[in-house]
Amino acid sequence: MSFTRPDGAATPTPHANAPSSAKRTRLSFGALDGWEDDDHAAALTAFRATSDLPVGPQWQAAHRAARAATDARAFFEKHFEPVLIGAVTPGLFTGYYEPELDGALAPTDRFRAPIYATPPEMSASPWATRAEIEAGTLLTGQGLEIAWLEDPVEAFFLQIQGSGRIRLPDGTAIRVGFDAKNGHPYRSIGQELVRRGIFDATTVSAQAVKDWLRANPEAGRLLMQVNDSFVFFRTLTGIPPDSGPPGAMGRPVTAHRTLAVDPAFTPLGAPVWLETDGPAPIRRLMIAQDVGSAIKGPQRGDIFYGTGAHAGEAAGNMRDPGRMIVLEPVSPRT
Repeated sequence: MSFTRPDGAATPTPHANAPSSAKRTRLSFGALDGWEDDDHAAALTAFRATSDLPVGPQWQAAHRAARAATDARAFFEKHFEPVLIGAVTPGLFTGYYEPELDGALAPTDRFRAPIYATPPEMSASPWATRAEIEAGTLLTGQGLEIAWLEDPVEAFFLQIQGSGRIRLPDGTAIRVGFDAKNGHPYRSIGQELVRRGIFDATTVSAQAVKDWLRANPEAGRLLMQVNDSFVFFRTLTGIPPDSGPPGAMGRPVTAHRTLAVDPAFTPLGAPVWLETDGPAPIRRLMIAQDVGSAIKGPQRGDIFYGTGAHAGEAAGNMRDPGRMIVLEPVSPRT
């Protein structure tokens, strides 16, 4: 379970990470469990999606080689070195997805939960809280409603995920993505339900939280307002239907190959070897192409699972221990 989508994170510079005092351990590719069995070509495709962005000198050789590489595994082994950042204790890995929801461009008896574009007067930060926005008239009468959804619970979770597809009654669809937030910190309602003793930390899931909110509409409304953060959207255009939504690097993310990371420790655009243990263990080369407001620390990651209900179920059930190893570029060699 994630509850961790970008929620207003600023777009960091590709491959530029802040200095940190975290422990760094250099490894060999032979120390990566399952490395030889992965589909390195799929990882190379995801890497190429952001390899044309401006980068520092240390990344330039790898980016040039990526465009011409025919042997994906050999490419990664030649141009990168595995580095474990942080303590040896297990990290935490969750999942996120792009929701696909029914909606309309005008309110109806069925569709009553609006999602909003950014108000022009929202210049100060922090702005109004979620409770103040939902209780008052701050957004009414301005024509800021992008669409109306059927379920206020799904509207809330759309803000957490940061992007989504909305199916309209005429069979067409629009895509929306994060545009701005009100400046208040994100607070997990899943963790709040655990704190209240309603759920256990080892068993809580996104679907369980949604079910509780719907079964307790008034208490659920108040619980959602515990999260002061409020996200505003923009309509996304020009993205192929089979592509994922834009990540923090401004390019579509890739299902099962994009990892949201903390850019204070892991450079955006870097290949990351992921090992998780749980009901469905993962041994996979991913690309750090996104961020999340709750993704903090060198061993914390969020896996993009794709679009729609199936992806949402998989992402909502993902909460496994493991480790991530960053592949850092080496000096060019022949």
